Amino acid sequence: MFKAIFTNSFGILFSRILGFIRDLLTASVLGASLYSDIFFIAFKLPNLFRRIFAEGAFTQVFIPAFARSRHKAVFSIHIFIVFLSIILIITLLVNLLPELFTKAIATGFSAETIETAAPYVAINFWYLPLIFCVTFLASILQYRHHFATTAFATALLNLSLIAALLLSRNKESAEIVYYLSFGVVIGGILQLVAHITAIYKMGLCRLLIGGFKHLREKSRLITEDTKKFRGNFFPAIWGNSTAQISAFLDTFLASFLATGSISYLYYANRIFQLPLALFAIATSVALFPRVAKYLKNADEEKALQNLQKAFWFLIFLLTASAIGGIVLSHEIITLLFQRGAFDAQDTEHTAVVLTMYLIGLLPFGLQKLFVLWLYAKEQQMRAAKIATISLAVYIVFALAFISPLGVAGLALASTLGGFASLFFTIKVFGVKNFFVILRSKNLLYLVVSAILFTALLVVFKDFISVYI
Repeated sequence: MFKAIFTNSFGILFSRILGFIRDLLTASVLGASLYSDIFFIAFKLPNLFRRIFAEGAFTQVFIPAFARSRHKAVFSIHIFIVFLSIILIITLLVNLLPELFTKAIATGFSAETIETAAPYVAINFWYLPLIFCVTFLASILQYRHHFATTAFATALLNLSLIAALLLSRNKESAEIVYYLSFGVVIGGILQLVAHITAIYKMGLCRLLIGGFKHLREKSRLITEDTKKFRGNFFPAIWGNSTAQISAFLDTFLASFLATGSISYLYYANRIFQLPLALFAIATSVALFPRVAKYLKNADEEKALQNLQKAFWFLIFLLTASAIGGIVLSHEIITLLFQRGAFDAQDTEHTAVVLTMYLIGLLPFGLQKLFVLWLYAKEQQMRAAKIATISLAVYIVFALAFISPLGVAGLALASTLGGFASLFFTIKVFGVKNFFVILRSKNLLYLVVSAILFTALLVVFKDFISVYI
């Protein structure tokens, strides 16, 4: 398990380093401006659908269903064709009506700005069908405990965007955003090629070709599998979409605030997502197929043992990351972004937003760990109900905080939604089971380590402030 976690973490770290280089170049070239807001809006829409349909609900429902199915080849190809068809239809609609979809995610933009942004939205959306194909192939690779390709492939998107920024550096802002938009699509193509190569090298092409070959004659054999998949998938869509709806509402509400607010959220969230992806997501992705197989074989004890090991591994890393990020928020933003068009005022705003996000790092990370138990047990409906409560908490606090706190209030509302999500996920997982995991000398070590680490960072902060 830990080998898979470290493989995922290293791949994510490599990709995120490139991602920060990409963001550094973006901040330097576009700053926190109208055109940076336009690009982030254009890229947000396919990312929203990707996280709901592809990486989120699809993976969480597909892997347990694939493990259970006795006709894996036919089942997997049937699901692939259905989903790809739906996604291609959505993509064509976005390209036919780009202004309508742009207005849906940035209502606060003026009519002129929406007209400017619409062509970029249409180009960026072609990333979605490409990344769905990647996610489908990645799910099969994960079932076979191969994580390296997916972990490292995201770097290809960042390399493509870095190349686009370098090639367009001295051009007009509007043209730079065109380069970035085509860079997104090229990055998706490169990721797909990498996964097709991995499938071929692992000898899984025969499985997929056999699925296509026998789909028509054996489709009746998977009726029960596909019915159960659909029954679990739609609650999973809602469960995963609430987090994305929250991000969507962030952008929607921020579009009514001062210019640059969308960019402050984006840059701060990029940093927040690093430890979340590097530790929480990497751990969950590595643990999920293992837990799903143990629970399928009615071996709950081994599943819990794996979860307990992952819990303590994760809680130490996330606590350290949250403390470090909060204490050094200003220094981190200054070091990464304050250059070119990104000035000191942008740093101040982004640092406050980052602090609000990082308060919720621990609950968000642990929730991702415990919710996989619900998905492995195919309790998608319960997970969806928890997600609904979390979204409701976010909406209430976002509306309450946006006036007095501005863009930082939106980030704080997201954090409070994360706390609510963790509380109710643990309640369903089992409070008794949770306290069994929590009762350990590790808890004392965690508290002492957190206090010492905070004191060390406060001293370190004064030292490095002289050099930044």
